[in-house]
Amino acid sequence: LISSATKSLRMETEILEKKLQDAQMKLAEKDGDKEKEIQSLKRLISDLEFQLTMEKSNNESFLDKLRKEIKHKSDELEKLTQEKTQLIHSLSQVQEENSLLQDTVRRECAERFELTAALGRAREQVLELRRLSGALP
Repeated sequence: LISSATKSLRMETEILEKKLQDAQMKLAEKDGDKEKEIQSLKRLISDLEFQLTMEKSNNESFLDKLRKEIKHKSDELEKLTQEKTQLIHSLSQVQEENSLLQDTVRRECAERFELTAALGRAREQVLELRRLSGALP
C-alpha cells in the first residue's frame, strides 16, 4: 500500500514537475517575446526621438532663415522709409522754391506790365511832342 502510494505520488510529482517545466518554458517564451517587443519599442522610440531631433533642427534652421529675412526686410523698410522722408522733405523744399519763383515771376510780370504801359505812355508823349515840335518852327 505504501509502495503503491509512493509510486502514485512519484507519478503525480513527475506530472506536476512536467507541468511546472511546461509552464516555465511558456513563461520563458513569453518573457522572450516581451523582451523582443521591448527591444522593438526601444528602437521605435529611438527612431522617433531622432526624427524629432531632426524636425527641431529643421524648424530652428527655418526659423533662423525667417528671422534673417524679417531683419533684412525690416532694414530695407527702414531705409525706404528714410528715403521717403528725404523725398518728402525735398519735395517740400522744391514746392516752397517753386512758390517763391511763381511769386517772383508774378511780381516781375506786373512790373513788366507797368513798365510796358509806362513805355507806351512815354512813346505817346514823344510822338505828341514831335508832332507839336513839327508844327513849331
